[in-house]
Amino acid sequence: MGKVRKEYEMEKLKVIYEDNQIIVVEKKPNIPSQSDKTGDMDLLTMVKLYIKEKYNKPGDVYLGLVHRLDRPTGGIMVFARTSKAASRLSNSIREKEIKKTYLAVVDGIFEKTEGTLENYLYKDERHNISKVVSSDNKKAKLAKLDYKVLKVSQRNKLSLVEIDLHTGRHHQIRVQFSNIGHSLYGDQKYGIRGKRKQIALWAYKLTLKHPVTKKEMTFIDEPNWEKPGWVTFKKED
Repeated sequence: MGKVRKEYEMEKLKVIYEDNQIIVVEKKPNIPSQSDKTGDMDLLTMVKLYIKEKYNKPGDVYLGLVHRLDRPTGGIMVFARTSKAASRLSNSIREKEIKKTYLAVVDGIFEKTEGTLENYLYKDERHNISKVVSSDNKKAKLAKLDYKVLKVSQRNKLSLVEIDLHTGRHHQIRVQFSNIGHSLYGDQKYGIRGKRKQIALWAYKLTLKHPVTKKEMTFIDEPNWEKPGWVTFKKED
């Protein structure tokens, strides 16, 4: 536990909201949502340790993982603190009642300032990539998102876009934007710009109904505007 605790304290977990049913936190880029084969410290474990220490809980801490973010992606995640909350949040996700909104810095200038992308994606398990394929492919799944251009940089030929997902496919945002020639800045799998940098994709807004009170709640967490890609659209206080 000593090594894990040290790593956890170094990560400085950012808690956005918490009550006795849910906890909303920021996932930093390159931290796994849950444990994987790398053995690196993951967010699920970090939040469990946070709860265990803050509330002095004995034994194992229950924490329900109801959704994930890809390892390179940062932003807002919600965890369930009870099995009842986990069941209700999972059902809300299945019923598309939880809205996740992303920000991304992408290559190029769009002809249309807003639009919808709809493709069929095939996941190549062996190489851990997804591809746009024909709808005739029986293994393909429909992927749909809406985007809106918020800002453009003519000098850097980059655009800041807001993205609303209708579906949650593997690498969906990255693949669909790459497919139309607007790959994400810093995307090492599908991109062309900033390949040695961190991918500029951030889950910045999450809207949900509280699993117990049923109150609609919206949480916002912005990316670090000083980082590569984001700094092009740096916000002033």
